Amino acid sequence: MNHFELKDGVLHAEDVSLPAIADQVGTPFYCYSLSTLQRHYRVFAEAVAQAGNAPPLVAYAVKANPNQAVIAALAAEGAGADVVSLGEMKRALAAGVPADRIVFSGVGKTRAEMDAALAAGIFQFNLESLSEADMLSAAAQAAGRPARAAFRVNPDVDAGTHAKISTGRAENKFGIPIDTARDAFAHARSLGHIDLAGVAVHIGSQLTDLAPLETAFGHVGALIADLRADGHDIRTADLGGGLGIPYAPGDPEPPLPKAYGEMVQRTAAGWDVRLVFEPGRLITGNAGVLVSRVVRLKQNGERRFVIVDAAMNDLMRPALYDAYHQISAVQPGGETFTADIVGPVCESGDTFAQQRGMDRVDAGDLLVFRTAGAYSATMASTYNTRLLAPEVMVSGADWSVIRARRSYEELIAADSIPEWIRTR
Repeated sequence: MNHFELKDGVLHAEDVSLPAIADQVGTPFYCYSLSTLQRHYRVFAEAVAQAGNAPPLVAYAVKANPNQAVIAALAAEGAGADVVSLGEMKRALAAGVPADRIVFSGVGKTRAEMDAALAAGIFQFNLESLSEADMLSAAAQAAGRPARAAFRVNPDVDAGTHAKISTGRAENKFGIPIDTARDAFAHARSLGHIDLAGVAVHIGSQLTDLAPLETAFGHVGALIADLRADGHDIRTADLGGGLGIPYAPGDPEPPLPKAYGEMVQRTAAGWDVRLVFEPGRLITGNAGVLVSRVVRLKQNGERRFVIVDAAMNDLMRPALYDAYHQISAVQPGGETFTADIVGPVCESGDTFAQQRGMDRVDAGDLLVFRTAGAYSATMASTYNTRLLAPEVMVSGADWSVIRARRSYEELIAADSIPEWIRTR
């Protein structure tokens, strides 16, 4: 469920009409519903509340949508943060996430990132290689405090999702092979400065079937038993994120959080650990839309093109993953036609939909790209020297710009021309 609905023939975000926002901030822009964010977090948190031997840590995956207003809204609900860079950690802290609710993931952590995270006092590092464990041990020794960590294991389970967002197969870069985990834990323990508290796993994103997750979690449970037999004090299990959300009408419905929570309780029964979860897309995906204005219509032979002022630099997912986003008129008139929906960037890949049946629109009309609250604004760029789209958050009848559109002057001023070029 989300709070983007037609009222008197006009699409609203909660109680605010999208045209009213467009008149104030221009297009394209992203719009997020606070009520939807809160509802999605609460539904997930409630679904997993009884799993594990202590209240679980629901660490929102900041990479899905790193706007500080989004992070702050979820922190107010009790969410922690899953981060994969120093920048994401700083965003989470600035937005009010307590350091002891932050998990630092990612395959490429640097020594500087480790030093900063240790100084902040984060909850846990998720290690992904032996050399990373060596570096963390050295950082912890220098800091004079043990580093709490888990090893992320790769269970070689096919999540059945898009190849570019699958992370749990043997050929993926993430984690250590699960059959080498006992040796990895023994190595890390020998270093003397790492508190090996747990095991982590994450097999992919946009999963629409619980079976691969249950298989992966079964491997984790067996590993926990083996590690305890080896004398390791395993106290946490990070089960990652990955639950899918609906994008296209008619697609099979992904599992509901309630079904996921029931599966976790069943699978993790007897582990005697505190569980950690890293939902991202599930929380923010359907809490956001991208609003764009039609620039013009163009006819090439029998092919009709709807050219909009949003582009692949604003919403990369269709170009990157061939991803589907439902696209509709903000003020539908009841008529439909078939068209390609494209942006102004000079790439053939700047195409949002091909031969899509859609609301009939004309130049100046507003379109909405739904399910754009995750992996959308966060992946945007200034390609073609286009300005980043502003972001807006709505709460009831109130709304605020939570990231303003920069000017061209500000964008260009970020560059500098060396004097030795100017004087030639």
